[in-house]
Amino acid sequence: MAYPVTITVEPLRTNRNRLTVAFRLLLAIPHLILVGGVGFSLSGRFARTGFGSETGLLGAVAIFLAIVSWFTIVFAGSHIVGIRQFTAFYMRWRVRALAYLMLLEDQYPPFGDAEYPATLTVTDPTGPRDRVTVFFRLLLAIPHFIVLFFIVFAWWITAIVSWFLILFTGEYPEGLYEFGVGTLRWLLRVEAYMLLLVDEYPPFSLS
Repeated sequence: MAYPVTITVEPLRTNRNRLTVAFRLLLAIPHLILVGGVGFSLSGRFARTGFGSETGLLGAVAIFLAIVSWFTIVFAGSHIVGIRQFTAFYMRWRVRALAYLMLLEDQYPPFGDAEYPATLTVTDPTGPRDRVTVFFRLLLAIPHFIVLFFIVFAWWITAIVSWFLILFTGEYPEGLYEFGVGTLRWLLRVEAYMLLLVDEYPPFSLS
């Protein structure tokens, strides 16, 4: 069965905008402040993957709300609708910002919800929440934290190489591009799992 968190990125490998690629980190700063960069962080102390892995201002709110949701799900079996909606909104914004930061797209991401060639869709649970896996969520995700450390580290290396290749050739090599998309998918599936949007265990897969 398909995982209930779907990340779709419209391919953009050729005819790249070299000027915006050259200044991508600077251009992305407003989004970095709001929704964070490439990596995973949980309340600043527990789990962190990659470099500059803060989740931004909205991400800090989403993490706090996930802590609240941990109690409501474990003890009442319910995920407050407003919290779920905010978290999904944050994740949709984050996928657009990260696709831009990771050189997967050239179109500047919107502030908030709007059409963009990178999208994230979360399927709402159809049955009761799995309180046991929610209770042990942080422990269950440790294997992903370990693997993601190496995946994100490898992506940073390939991203630097790709940055130079795009500047000189105007193209993002297909293999490196697909690795970037896969890293984005894996990262955001784990984040959605940690933010309690889903109970299904994330796959160990770039696809």
